[in-house]
Amino acid sequence: MKRVNPLHTLTHYKASYFRYDFPAGLSVFLVALPLCLGIALASGAPLFSGLVAGVIGGIVVGLLSGSEVSVSGPAAGLAVIVADAIAKVGSYEAFLAAVVLAGLIQLIFGLIKAGRFSSFFPDSVIKGMLVAIGIVIILKQIPHALGRDNDYEGEFEFQQLADGENTISEIYRAIETASTGAVIISLISMAFLIVWERTAGRSTRAFFKNFPAALVVVVLGVALNEYFRVAVPDWYLGNTAHQHMVQIPTLTPGTSILSIFDFPDFSVLLSPKIYGIAATIALVASLETLLNLEASDRLDSAKRVSSTSQELVAQGIGNIVSGLIGGLPVTSVVVRTSANVYGGARTRISAILHGVFLVVAVFLGGPLLNYVPLSCLAAVLIMVGYKLAKPAIFKKTYHDGWNQFVPFMVTVAGIVFTDLLIGIALGSVIGIIYVLYTNFQSTFSLVREGSHVTIDFQKDLYFLSKPQLKEALNSLQPGDDVLIDGSKALFIDHDIYNMLHDYQDIASIQGIRYELKNVVLNQRKRKRGATEIQADTLPITGSIQ
Repeated sequence: MKRVNPLHTLTHYKASYFRYDFPAGLSVFLVALPLCLGIALASGAPLFSGLVAGVIGGIVVGLLSGSEVSVSGPAAGLAVIVADAIAKVGSYEAFLAAVVLAGLIQLIFGLIKAGRFSSFFPDSVIKGMLVAIGIVIILKQIPHALGRDNDYEGEFEFQQLADGENTISEIYRAIETASTGAVIISLISMAFLIVWERTAGRSTRAFFKNFPAALVVVVLGVALNEYFRVAVPDWYLGNTAHQHMVQIPTLTPGTSILSIFDFPDFSVLLSPKIYGIAATIALVASLETLLNLEASDRLDSAKRVSSTSQELVAQGIGNIVSGLIGGLPVTSVVVRTSANVYGGARTRISAILHGVFLVVAVFLGGPLLNYVPLSCLAAVLIMVGYKLAKPAIFKKTYHDGWNQFVPFMVTVAGIVFTDLLIGIALGSVIGIIYVLYTNFQSTFSLVREGSHVTIDFQKDLYFLSKPQLKEALNSLQPGDDVLIDGSKALFIDHDIYNMLHDYQDIASIQGIRYELKNVVLNQRKRKRGATEIQADTLPITGSIQ
């Protein structure tokens, strides 16, 4: 498939797309804003570093990305690695040098076309990853919807770093300490989102289809909280400095814009450990990006196929820029991508716009956005999570067969009860086992017509087929006339070859006429001459005379 230069696609951008991309970009911005801040907190980094990474992920990576719908930014999966790395190198500035190096490594990955390795992940695992992330979003947002904000926004691990709880116990604590005001805001917001979506699906009016419901929900949440302040003070969730509000750091009058940015300390390049940290960030960020890119292609309604290697180039450049101006490492992120797709995005302009909105929030909109309660944003994220993890997906995957359903469920459980990378690893191992099992179930066929038995090799035979083939040989009976035909197998494993030849003695003792045809050790028939094949495939028989 021909890959299109992303910069070239912008020259063919249609103005009619803007009415879809603008509201989608605004919706992603509202989702990404608290996540950028929460991931920075979880990483032990300056708050502005999360916003800087969000801007770079939107504008720089969005412009160069290999996907039209993928959205990048700081990733929760890297929070533990970042926090540990900052502690090891001693300062955030020293850590930024590792981010720049990681970007260079990713750039090299992209140039050598390493993105092709994403195809090795089973389809059931990618599907399980999407569903699991949807479930995790719902579980992690329930406490925020109930007014408990002890855990950072954007932390997706089961064991929580912020307060020592886990995903399940945090929900229990949230129910115990539920805030009436937060519950009312989140429930009204969710009801509004459901009604708006159904109205948009049935109405012919463009307003409901094109205007971002998430923005209306945010305005509604602010209005309700201000109403509580006046009418029902006990339900009031607090002011801009309260924990339950979005908390964008604001620039004080007279402060230089440059104070937002941190710059890398390249003197640490003399230390060998900085290269190990950079390699770890590059590998984990690249893996998450490739997995999320596979997922974004699945979500894309236009069914476009992204360029994985181009995406690694974009991520590499993005991380170089992010590291140079004080941002966290960036990756493609499913939560933002999901919000983008479900927001109606058509092209990469929505991702770029979300980055522009983050810039506006940092320099102009901070004081206003700090009035937004997290409970109304939790409602938006819960709806995104539900769309990713609809019950119909479980039903469909179950009907696809156990070889799809088991790896799918292992991936879901692994991500929900551990973290993203462990869950993917578990699901991939199980998926590969099922692929191998299924593949070696059909390596040969056995046909019996009376006493005449034909064992016909359908494909190459490796040692994993040995148990099945041994069982087939053991099923033979005295007096059988057996032909084992290896004509279709380009390769026969040494163990298989020895077992078939060793069976001659058993056949002789049991009175079985036994013939091997074209059964050659390590044969590669398509690369060999007909004369040599004929010489190697003389029939071998064994019988009682």
